[in-house]
Amino acid sequence: MALKTTRKENYPQWYQCVVSAADMAENSVSPGCMVMKAWGYGLWERLQRVLDEKIKETGHENYYFPMFIPLSFFQKEADHVEGFAKEMAVVTHSRLVNEDGKLKPSSPLEEPLIVRPTSETIIADSFAKWVKSYRDLPILLNQWANVVRWEMRPRLFLRTREFLWQEGHTVHATMKEAEDETITMLNVYKEFAEKTLAMPVLTGRKPEHEKFPGAIDTYCIEAMMQDGKALQAGTSHFLGQNFAKSADIKFVNANNELEYAYTTSWGVSTRFIGGVIMSHADDEGMVVPPRLAPYQIIFVPLIKKEEDREKIMDYITKLQNELKSKTAFDEKIRIKVDTRDKNSVDKVWEWIRKGAPMVCEIGARDVDSDGLMVKERIFIGQPEGKKIMKKDEFIAQIGERLEYLQQEMFKRAQKRLQDNIRTDITTPEEFAAYFANSNEWIEDGKQGKVAFVRGKWCGDPATEEILKSMKITIRCLPFDQSGTTGKCLLTGKDATIDVIYARSY
Repeated sequence: MALKTTRKENYPQWYQCVVSAADMAENSVSPGCMVMKAWGYGLWERLQRVLDEKIKETGHENYYFPMFIPLSFFQKEADHVEGFAKEMAVVTHSRLVNEDGKLKPSSPLEEPLIVRPTSETIIADSFAKWVKSYRDLPILLNQWANVVRWEMRPRLFLRTREFLWQEGHTVHATMKEAEDETITMLNVYKEFAEKTLAMPVLTGRKPEHEKFPGAIDTYCIEAMMQDGKALQAGTSHFLGQNFAKSADIKFVNANNELEYAYTTSWGVSTRFIGGVIMSHADDEGMVVPPRLAPYQIIFVPLIKKEEDREKIMDYITKLQNELKSKTAFDEKIRIKVDTRDKNSVDKVWEWIRKGAPMVCEIGARDVDSDGLMVKERIFIGQPEGKKIMKKDEFIAQIGERLEYLQQEMFKRAQKRLQDNIRTDITTPEEFAAYFANSNEWIEDGKQGKVAFVRGKWCGDPATEEILKSMKITIRCLPFDQSGTTGKCLLTGKDATIDVIYARSY
């Protein structure tokens, strides 16, 4: 019961098929926007809960700021407004009036309002009010919110005009404190991506032309999707004193001197879910890591005779109660019993398409034998994909088994990443020939036609035009620089900077 399109046949169409078959989201009547359905939003809720705990563990607190930002706030920081100008949605009127049966804008605003594309400017305004002395610092805050950016080529979860995200903003007394903050949060994202989403990532610094508008430095986590393309999954920005100067965030230091503060910002979004899809889904549908799954176990009653209903449901209830004392990943196991009045085979396949880690079928024979049929999602289509287990055995092993499935998903994705970073390309000619190929699905972690290249870059800003002509990008300057000299893969000049080149989403 594979999807209509496979990864190998048409990867972009396969992605859309996965989202649709898993009933995660759909395009909205509002152009460029999406409706997140229960399973897709359930993934976001889980993501939000786990990541929110990790953010709070680092000393941050949640705030909320307005989604409407005065245009003048953006104009204070030239690089910032230039970077977002083409994506901004603008409110210019406050109401509508009915003229001859047609609604028309009325009451022009004294100052246009920007619908939040990001919140650095409006939060900096609050920082300027709150910060007076070094004793007020640092301020560490986080916000969960929606954002609007006028994307011209929307794609569900990856790029929509309205999306959900988390954005952290902090203000510090010293440059070192602010720089340390950006790296701390980058590492929080890396750990979350790898341990919760089972998605291995590379970390590094963005080149100058790829920085966040107004930032001194931008750091990122980059993941490899199953077609070899890169996905920027999260960013952390050291803003220096740029926004402090534009918003006048000053404080009196310990020497009784007035100086500008240092700020940071960092964030991830519903794009993370797109990354999970393209990291783990297969030709049967979605595959969800157990740590992320809204429900880790789905019980599907197989009721062929009405007289068996009571004993089957009683059996499942007792099994649920016995599982209540069990945990996985230091949490209670999340269970759902699918009691819908629907064909049981169809229900099983619905949950397989959604990617639920375990789907368990229980019929009258299973009750009589004190067992159940267990289907583990990542092994569907393989001999080990389903097995009959005794109830007590299933209960005893459940936590360990969910941990195994989580780790197996990470290992598969990690192998794909490790096996598809080319380091043997050393000349511009080899580089151009490599990227002349098209991307394809990387089967079982094997080397695909095109994925990542780790090689040298001379750092010349003029190379940005070469990158554009080849439709590739420098994803990051990895932290583990080799310190060796080689040839820039774009110009052939001597170069010492190691970078990751790739096509990207």
